Amino acid sequence: MLASEKIGRLLFKLSVPAIIGMMVHGLYNLVDTIFVGQFTGILGIGGITIAFPIQMIMMGIGMTIGIGGASLISRRMGERDNEGASLALGNMVALSLVTGILCMIAGLAFMDPLLRLFGATDSLMPNAEAYIMVILIGSPVITFSMVASSSARAEGNAKVAMNTMLIGAILNIALDPVFIVFLDLGVRGAAIATVLSITASSIFLLRYYLSGKSEITFRLRQMRLKAGIVREIFAVGISDFARTAAMSLTSALFNNILRTLGGELPIATFGVIFRVMSFVFMPMIGIAQGAQPILGFNYGAKQFRRVKKSLHLANRSATAISVVGFLVFFIFPTPILRIFNDDPQLIAMGKYAMRMLAIGLPLVGYQAIGTSLFQAIGKAKPAVFLAMSRQVLFLIPMVIILSKIFGLTGVWTSFPAADIVSFIVTFMMVTYEMKRLTHHPEQEMSTASFQGKA
Repeated sequence: MLASEKIGRLLFKLSVPAIIGMMVHGLYNLVDTIFVGQFTGILGIGGITIAFPIQMIMMGIGMTIGIGGASLISRRMGERDNEGASLALGNMVALSLVTGILCMIAGLAFMDPLLRLFGATDSLMPNAEAYIMVILIGSPVITFSMVASSSARAEGNAKVAMNTMLIGAILNIALDPVFIVFLDLGVRGAAIATVLSITASSIFLLRYYLSGKSEITFRLRQMRLKAGIVREIFAVGISDFARTAAMSLTSALFNNILRTLGGELPIATFGVIFRVMSFVFMPMIGIAQGAQPILGFNYGAKQFRRVKKSLHLANRSATAISVVGFLVFFIFPTPILRIFNDDPQLIAMGKYAMRMLAIGLPLVGYQAIGTSLFQAIGKAKPAVFLAMSRQVLFLIPMVIILSKIFGLTGVWTSFPAADIVSFIVTFMMVTYEMKRLTHHPEQEMSTASFQGKA
């Protein structure tokens, strides 16, 4: 399928389940924030906003192993090395469990200092502690779920990954009112609902691999870590950790700047807008995930024409989604904000901030696909650079400078400014890589000869 099916149909087949899965995954945070905002108010929203950077680091570790391993699996399958792909899966699972346990131990040991570092005020600290403690306890399950779903997408079975997300999201939506409202557990209830939902998804994924339905075999003996495989997983996947860690660092910086400029209200406003916009990022990430096995497989098979066509179509699709997101946020900020809380101050501040942050949104899709390209073809350094550039190289210096000059307005303006610069850099790097493929010294094999060799 990855070698011969038409690119448009193939991208649709792999991306749509990934998009649905990612958007459903985005509902975890959205639904939590809606219930928390409606039933605990601004302090509840602020608490989970402070806790979220720690959760992002945990998710970044899962994405590092998942994306890095998925690239390895796709390339091994492109080379018709299914044993190598199965060994990669075993190492991915082992790494997810080890790192998840380490996250839990380290996070619980340093929970209070971390929350203070990420901008917690005395008023926000109780809610932040209640939320992140439960999330940290569930970290091994969270990392396993992310890794296992990435490997399913890598072998071309995006429906399994989508069903995993659906199971978790539906259960989370059902459990949130139970734990937050009826049991009156507040933000702690939101975290419990999230961890239980992800646990259900993990059980579904484990059954899939143990049932033998996967093209990749999963056995306990394959979980013995191999230095070469671990190095390659982290070399490719580190770009996703860099991007997520950069987002976590940026959130911490923003929380601290917002705390000095206005306290709990701007922190809660930023938390709501960040979650809403992250939800729009999900379909773009879904397209990137759907494109990755196509790009990686055909790069491994030296089908460079198909690599270029896949990249072009993925860019057009992601950009179309980002433009729609821009229009929705720019035209309807007030109704969106009222879903979370109807506090007049939050609505007034959030309306202006959401429109400012949306200005650069049409450029974000291209950035996501550009990073995915370098991940898929196993080029770690450019992937890491692109993943880090927007958050660290551009956004952080801009928010520090602009916030000192323009206050809160400078904070919101820094986002579109960073998006514009990051887009230009991504465009230049992707263009250079495509020119390099055009003049690749090895002759591109035809699809027919590839199939004949297989």
